[in-house]
Amino acid sequence: MFLRKSIVNKSEETMKEYISKTIFVLLLLSTLNYSQSIYKPHWKNKFELSPSQKTFLDTLQHRTFRYFLDEINPENGLVKDRSTDSSPATIAAVGFAVPVWAIGAEKGWISREYAAKLTLNMLKFFINSEQSDEKFATGRIGFYYHFLDMKTGKRFWNCELSSIDSGLLFCGMIFARNYFTKNNEVENQIRNLAGRLLDRADWKPWVMSEDTKFPNQICMGWEEKGFHKTGWFGYTESLFLYVIASGMNLPNPDKAFSSFQNTYRWREPFKKEFAHVVFPPLFAHQYSFLWLNPFGLKDSFMIKKGIDFAENSRRATYVNREYSIVNPKKWAGYDSLCWGLTACDGPGDKYNFDGKKFDGYSARGSAGLDSTENDDGTLAPTAPGASIPFAPEICIPTLMNISNKYKNIWGKHGMMDSFNPTLNWVDSDDLGLDQGPIVLMIENYYNGFVWKYFMKDEIVVKGLTKLGFEYKK
Repeated sequence: MFLRKSIVNKSEETMKEYISKTIFVLLLLSTLNYSQSIYKPHWKNKFELSPSQKTFLDTLQHRTFRYFLDEINPENGLVKDRSTDSSPATIAAVGFAVPVWAIGAEKGWISREYAAKLTLNMLKFFINSEQSDEKFATGRIGFYYHFLDMKTGKRFWNCELSSIDSGLLFCGMIFARNYFTKNNEVENQIRNLAGRLLDRADWKPWVMSEDTKFPNQICMGWEEKGFHKTGWFGYTESLFLYVIASGMNLPNPDKAFSSFQNTYRWREPFKKEFAHVVFPPLFAHQYSFLWLNPFGLKDSFMIKKGIDFAENSRRATYVNREYSIVNPKKWAGYDSLCWGLTACDGPGDKYNFDGKKFDGYSARGSAGLDSTENDDGTLAPTAPGASIPFAPEICIPTLMNISNKYKNIWGKHGMMDSFNPTLNWVDSDDLGLDQGPIVLMIENYYNGFVWKYFMKDEIVVKGLTKLGFEYKK
């Protein structure tokens, strides 16, 4: 393993000094390319990345990438949920890690051989892990528990067997077998094991009964008392889940996806041109499109509305920003260059004062003034960071402004998970679920890296076809 020799490899102290001295200049230069004029859909947006912005994104991406080197168990490929000594692994972050490691290999931050080794170790762990009804098994019916012990890989916290988190892990496996295609022992094993793991996932028990509130939908989770009573409805981060499940062995995928679509909510928050299928926290407009290329991608609902999923996520991003401009609760710091409501850590109730209440980890978001969740003045860099491909002209200047205005936001692994300007509070942790999308979406913005390998897999192609998607590159 070797690291690229560049400004991003300066010492922590030197890097903080570098950022402090240069970020303001970079911000001024970047905003020259940004206009707050009439909203334009992505196909009319002519934003061009400046050299100064590229330098900033390269720095942010590399430092964030380090989370997936420092907060892992290289022997089994598991990735911590958060950057604390006692943190368990979250299987979703393991899924994110596979393309993150590949990006590192492409950029020379690590060798391809090391990326392949980490990926193979992860696949070997899962293929050999216990699949049974035992309380502390790693999983059952080809799926996995949400949190696993970093060393043993066994179930942690009596957590649920998770369809969505297993799905994100499967996405990493799908990417792996399309990226690691060299004819050598390690990469041949990667493709073989990824295929075996995907083949053994049994989607049939996850289908909810037609007489429930969520007919034919994919169930959210399972615990000893049985499957959960809630299905993955639309619109949520689970769009990708229906695609890959339909390309695998999900029974009656058309019925399942139709039920998912029936719960879409099309609204026009703030302005008519912001009309989109809503879900308040921004991560729901990002997670599926870490993998699926949203540009030119439409389901039957989007075809009728005349937009693709990239435009839907772009409008959701603009609404997130617009809410901070309006700032109905008058929190400190909110403006056109400081926004970002999504799932993230928060200060917690020990900071409550004068009737103002603060949450810990929570899904924060807004789909308009009458559809806002858990806004307590806490913002997360991953919100604009993972929306860069959709709306670079507002996301990049926002990240640069936050970096300049809140200098203690920078840590060992890029920007800390969240911050609250009203309290002058910055999170002490990084979260794998928030760091991963920053790395992946910067690269997707640069060159569509993850999309290139994921979209050509037979599971994905089959799933999109079965569900009637239109995909025009």
